[in-house]
Amino acid sequence: MPIPEPSPWNLPNALTVLRILLVPVFVWLVLRDGGEDPATRWWAWGVFAVAIITDRIDGDLARAKGLVTTFGKVADPIADKALTGAGLITLSMIGEIPWWITVVIIARELGITLLRFWVIRHGVMPASRGGKVKTFLQALAIGLFVIPLSSLPVEWLWRGIAWLILVAALVVTIATAIDYVMKALTLRTTSDRARMKRARRASGGR
Repeated sequence: MPIPEPSPWNLPNALTVLRILLVPVFVWLVLRDGGEDPATRWWAWGVFAVAIITDRIDGDLARAKGLVTTFGKVADPIADKALTGAGLITLSMIGEIPWWITVVIIARELGITLLRFWVIRHGVMPASRGGKVKTFLQALAIGLFVIPLSSLPVEWLWRGIAWLILVAALVVTIATAIDYVMKALTLRTTSDRARMKRARRASGGR
C-alpha cells in the first residue's frame, strides 16, 4: 500500500512561501534611489541572503523530516526563479549586469518552468544536481553584484570575481537547460501514463 503524501501545510513549504514574499522587498531595496545608496544596497543583500538561506533550510528539513510534497517540488524551483529573476532584472535596471545576460537566463528559467508543467501528468521533474549548481552560481553572482562594490577595497578584484562567477552561471544555465529538455522527452515516453497510452493504442482503444 503506497505511503500517503505529507500535508503541504508544513514548515519547509512555509519557508518556500516566505522566500517568495521576500522578493518584492528585495526589489524595492535594490531599486531605491536608483541603486546609488550603499546602505540600501547592503540591506538588499541582507534580504537576499535570508531568502537564499531559507532555500537551503527548507530542502534539508523536508528531506530529513519526510515532508517532501508535490507542492514543494514545484514551488521551490519557482521561488528560486522568482528570486534570481528579480535579482537579475533589478541589477540590469541599475546598470550592474547587461540586459542580454538577464534575458538569456530568464528565458531559460521560464522555459524550464513551462517544461515542468508540460510533463507534469507524466511525473514531477525535481531539481537536478546540475540545476542546484546553477542556482548556487546564479545566487552567488547576484549577491556579489548587489553589494555596493565601489565601497569595497580593491574594487576591481571583487568585480572580477563577480563577473567570473556570473559567466560560469550562464554556462551552467545553458547546459542544464539542454539536460532538462532531454529528461522531459524521456519522461513523456517512459512514464506509466505513456506506457498505458501506448498499450491502449496497441489494443485498438479497448
